[in-house]
Amino acid sequence: MDTNENESQIANFYKDRSVFITGATGFMGKVLVEKLLRSCSDVKNIYVLLRTKKGLNARSRLDELLNTKIFEKIREENPKALNKIVAIQGDITLNSLGISESDLNLLTSDVSIVFHSAATVKFDEPLKTSVEFNVIGTRRLVEICHKMPKLVALIHVSTAYANCNRTEIDELLYSPPVSPQRIVDAVEWMNDDAINSLTPKLLGDRPNTYTYTKALAESLLVDECGSLPVAIVRPSIVTASWREPLRGWVDNINGPTGLILASGKGVLRTMLFNSKAGADLIPVDTVINLMISVAWYTATQQPNSIMVYNCTSGQHNRITWGDIERIAFPLLLHYPSAEIFRYPGGNFKENRLFNDVCCFFDHTIPAYFFDALMALTGRKRIMVRVYEKLHRATAALEWFTTREWKFSANNVLMLIDQLKGADKETFHFDIRDLHWPTYWEDYVLGSRKYILKEENSSLPKARSNLRRMYLMHKLIGFLIMYGIWHRFLLRTHAARRLWLLLSSLMMKLFSILPAIANT
Repeated sequence: MDTNENESQIANFYKDRSVFITGATGFMGKVLVEKLLRSCSDVKNIYVLLRTKKGLNARSRLDELLNTKIFEKIREENPKALNKIVAIQGDITLNSLGISESDLNLLTSDVSIVFHSAATVKFDEPLKTSVEFNVIGTRRLVEICHKMPKLVALIHVSTAYANCNRTEIDELLYSPPVSPQRIVDAVEWMNDDAINSLTPKLLGDRPNTYTYTKALAESLLVDECGSLPVAIVRPSIVTASWREPLRGWVDNINGPTGLILASGKGVLRTMLFNSKAGADLIPVDTVINLMISVAWYTATQQPNSIMVYNCTSGQHNRITWGDIERIAFPLLLHYPSAEIFRYPGGNFKENRLFNDVCCFFDHTIPAYFFDALMALTGRKRIMVRVYEKLHRATAALEWFTTREWKFSANNVLMLIDQLKGADKETFHFDIRDLHWPTYWEDYVLGSRKYILKEENSSLPKARSNLRRMYLMHKLIGFLIMYGIWHRFLLRTHAARRLWLLLSSLMMKLFSILPAIANT
């Protein structure tokens, strides 16, 4: 049967169907909700699981969610669509997800598509907490899905690094490091100290509790989904939006976004990486379009087994960590932040010892010096704590910035070929079409705008401030060299004459610095 080029099979599939989403307030969850409302406008209802947080109940948190920047277009063009979003009070760490009996009856009778993206993504989360969210939380959701007679698709969001102990990762379900039930039993009866001491042995050749528990969750799905129509989407490192809902939109400082901001502020000046290793980044809207398409394909084609989709970029549009440094750093100088700690500089290192030495001189010493100045002026000392937090973050990222994986993505390519007519554009997720330099320019501008809340109109002032910081950076460097020269080298008559000549030239330069700074 021929498809009308202007007709969307996927949008038609979602027509009059209700969707249930966990993790709707997260980075990916926000984009998923917005995309469904905008591109599947005839969807019946979108139920979102929201827990009470910071004194706000589910309804208040929903209002907070819908007031974010990415829903601006819908608020202006079709505000009634927002009424389709229904807050469900609950908590993934509670039995039956903490959902009331009336809400549970509503979900089980009305929902036909479920997206499970709720998880703790902290790399350093205690194992017990990570198991509670990522493994037991998945079990609780599956139990509810078994009660949904209309269910046609359950899409579980995992991570491409669930099996990062391998170098080549296919779109397959691998045997877990240990039975999920054994880990669940252990965290239920062992005390926190015992679990924490045992954690390194359990993790084995995996770097953190996040990747470990995500692997367990995949295995649990296999064991407990039964005949449920399940598919697993494994995104790699999820980054700012590529094309929609706003170019460069991002709302957190995880992963590369944190590196961009810290480098642009002049705080991050060195970290360990492998310049030749591929950086497997994937824009958030690419992941969301794939997830929506996977639900459609799972429901309409009804595969005989759980299909896995590696949502990755490395095999089809590779970029290395060295490429990112080369492309992104000049952009940080072209689009500087309005407030910076130091003039952006430094570079990433491939030798651990050299990186440690540079950390001491470029991070630790300036942090203590700055805090000492703050103490002398009666102000709060913050930079030592900032650098301690930064070093923990970069240490957690080292596993991913110094290694490379080969992810197969045949199922993703197959699904691209399944899209017809308007769906090719509306639900586009072909990473081969992305132009990395353009994307990184949008990424830097988006981080500046959506995280730092700095509009493009502030760029002239920011660039002027950057020039002043550059001159200060050079002056400080000169004074340090002067101290070394004066203390150790200014011993001979020829050296003193050379010093007088250089001093004369520097005085002439300093006389014109104000004019340069104000240009």
